[in-house]
Amino acid sequence: MVGMGKLLSWFGPSRMAIWRRLSEELDARYSKKRWSTGDRIDVDHGPWTITLDVYTVMAGNAPLLYTRFRAPYLNVEEFRMKIYRSSLFGVIGKWFGMQDIEVGSLQFDSDFIVKASDRRMVRRFCGNASLRRQMSAQKSIALSIVEEGGWFGARHPDGTDVLSLVVSGHLKDTERIKELFDLFAEALDQLCDIGAAYSERPDFTL
Repeated sequence: MVGMGKLLSWFGPSRMAIWRRLSEELDARYSKKRWSTGDRIDVDHGPWTITLDVYTVMAGNAPLLYTRFRAPYLNVEEFRMKIYRSSLFGVIGKWFGMQDIEVGSLQFDSDFIVKASDRRMVRRFCGNASLRRQMSAQKSIALSIVEEGGWFGARHPDGTDVLSLVVSGHLKDTERIKELFDLFAEALDQLCDIGAAYSERPDFTL
């Protein structure tokens, strides 16, 4: 019989164990897996709560694993967007009524597909050079604003939407997770800076 120590040497610590330690480092809240939901980490950033969890999508008989970061916020302009790596997320990039938009950075425009309900506003959003660098450092990423009452079951209050960041795989790399938390927090701040969000706590939790 293979002992637990040998198993750990083969596979390393579980994702849940790593996430528990990470939540302590981030002064965040770790929630155990329940019958209806998986485990998660909740981190406060200003008036918002950023939630980290994982989910699986079946593509035929093959499971596709994803890690996501989400935060409800007050969407004052009803602004919609999706920004994703052209090489990996093209299959989910077809938004009817939205065209690809160039934001004015040659390398970023080459690497990413940008779709939005407001061309001027998404260009201002992507005008943040630090945010573009952080996104470009990720091999697989999709950043989007989820419409109220959309993908996650519970209907959001009027004027409240969810910013969502999705990467492929169930992440255990704590340094990369921290980088993604920083990226997501800066994206929330940038929405406020361009006038697409209120810096107030929404009356909605995930």
